[in-house]
Amino acid sequence: MHWKPAKKTVELATPARPSRIRREPVRLNPNTPARPQRPVNYRERDMYLGIVGILVFAAAIGTAIVALAIFTVLRDDPAADARYVQFNQCYAAAGPNCVEDGGTIYMNGTRIAIAGIEAPGINDAKCDGERDRGIGAATLLAMVLNSGPVTVGSAFVDQSGRTVHKVEVKGRDVARTMIDQDVAHEAGSGLSWCH
Repeated sequence: MHWKPAKKTVELATPARPSRIRREPVRLNPNTPARPQRPVNYRERDMYLGIVGILVFAAAIGTAIVALAIFTVLRDDPAADARYVQFNQCYAAAGPNCVEDGGTIYMNGTRIAIAGIEAPGINDAKCDGERDRGIGAATLLAMVLNSGPVTVGSAFVDQSGRTVHKVEVKGRDVARTMIDQDVAHEAGSGLSWCH
């Protein structure tokens, strides 16, 4: 059995006057026409914010890379500078300076024949004895060149027609040092390295 309340239902009457809720925005200046408001598109706004975020992140990464590159390039490393200027053998050179044989060097990438000496060859040796002496002369020449500041004079043509340079270490003639150590002959001597 259903329960039925004894109270009667009441019908609501329609209001005599219209509602006071305004449908248009209030204009601050009555001479300015109202601009229709564009509905907010949250999806579009989020997309643009995402793009801006990616661009800001990319700019930060780019700035970090440039800063690291500048720090790396401008950082002064005396040990690396010393290795770069050091003379090694040309077959294992790590920089622009190297010794090709007992009478030829490369300085800053430029080939220089040393004036006043004839050194035994290595690659163009006429015998095994010359090749062995050429390796010894190249080793000694690298040691001499690494013992102090190297100065190279202007190029000139010697009596055998070669373009040569006078090379000095700490003011001492490298050719004279090589001859005194008996690893090179004076230029024009014509002595053979194969005995």
